[in-house]
Amino acid sequence: MTAEIIAVGTELLLGDILNTNAQFLSQELAAMGITVLHQHVIGDNAGRLRELVETAKARSELLIFSGGLGPTADDLTKETVADCYHDTLVFDEEEWDKITAFFTRMGRETTPNNRKQAMVPARGKKLPNANGTAPGVWFEDGGRIAILLPGPPNELRPLWRAQAAPMLAAWQNCVLHSVVLRVCGPGESEVEAKVGHLFENANPTAAIYAKTGEVIIRITARAATDTEAEAACREYAKNFYALLGDAVYDEDVDGMEDTLVRILRGQGKTIAAAESCTGGLISQRITSVPGSSEVFGYGFVTYANAAKQQLLGVEPRILEKYGAVSSQTAAAMAFGALDASGADIAIASTGLAGPGGGTPDKPVGLVYLAAAQKNTVWVKKLTIGGRSRETVRLRASQQALDMARRLLLELLIPEARMFLRGENADFEAPALDL
Repeated sequence: MTAEIIAVGTELLLGDILNTNAQFLSQELAAMGITVLHQHVIGDNAGRLRELVETAKARSELLIFSGGLGPTADDLTKETVADCYHDTLVFDEEEWDKITAFFTRMGRETTPNNRKQAMVPARGKKLPNANGTAPGVWFEDGGRIAILLPGPPNELRPLWRAQAAPMLAAWQNCVLHSVVLRVCGPGESEVEAKVGHLFENANPTAAIYAKTGEVIIRITARAATDTEAEAACREYAKNFYALLGDAVYDEDVDGMEDTLVRILRGQGKTIAAAESCTGGLISQRITSVPGSSEVFGYGFVTYANAAKQQLLGVEPRILEKYGAVSSQTAAAMAFGALDASGADIAIASTGLAGPGGGTPDKPVGLVYLAAAQKNTVWVKKLTIGGRSRETVRLRASQQALDMARRLLLELLIPEARMFLRGENADFEAPALDL
């Protein structure tokens, strides 16, 4: 099935609102094995909208709209699309009762123009909206489908998942199942170079997209039953594991922190964090996971050198000789957190997040990470050049969490070096034969 996404709203054209709906819908459609041919943004103009709908309808089986379902005069999406799909709109008493009840709960009164939102297709279907006053709409005409969704993302997303997506799957006479692989380490281009040929398969399908610090691969299978679809996904996923190995850190999780907490709980171990450039982000990510209190008790944010000395016991000579941004300081911070907390492992970060403060020897984006366990520490150097402060911090936190994961699972930590307690953790020195 081919599809097009049409976002309606002059405010989108003016740049007043970021069009996150198109990104969400594209990802959802890809997960369903539906190919998006075009994305459009169009203002609140009935003539131009009609012209676009007629053109898109002629070449694509599915059109999905966001926005233009409000009560004002310029909200013309429903009326225009209904006409293009040879349908008419009728007043729905049930929807009107929902609208009036919604305004009553808000302590407000309905106005005559709100009745416009209670108009639904005579031949098509309405899609009840549990989070707003505008129901979604489903039109069909000659094997062509149009799905109209409200513009606010907090309404569009749950309505899509609860109403539109299941109806679309049923219309395709199949069950869809997806498995999401999370990959940390290689970048998007490197991942695609290794597994690009696997994205050409018809069923299951696979799609790739990058997030800060990781790559996501979504595998989707169509079958008669969910059991068959899931089995097909699992079988196809083996191809990715064979080529990417332990860079695939988990499936169907929200992020690396979920994986790390699960591993810690499973092993009955605890972790501590000592942070400088990440400013508590590593600790925040870990503690955002339910159940993290079982595995995380200490987080040290030691931005100042004095804090590194007082809280972590970093020796003044290390800071004076090597500086705060150094492999030696990262290692000392990790050992300090390990000793102060009594945790089984500890991770540390120190670096230059920018935008200022860099030097030719230590540019913005230089980060040292360390992961300590008992009397050994692994140190890793990152050079995250040309990035924003937020990106440097996010990438550093992701790599730190991955170092902890690999340490717990006894996996190789790529591009990292191991040092013993008391040894000069000089990352810049010639590599030892480990």
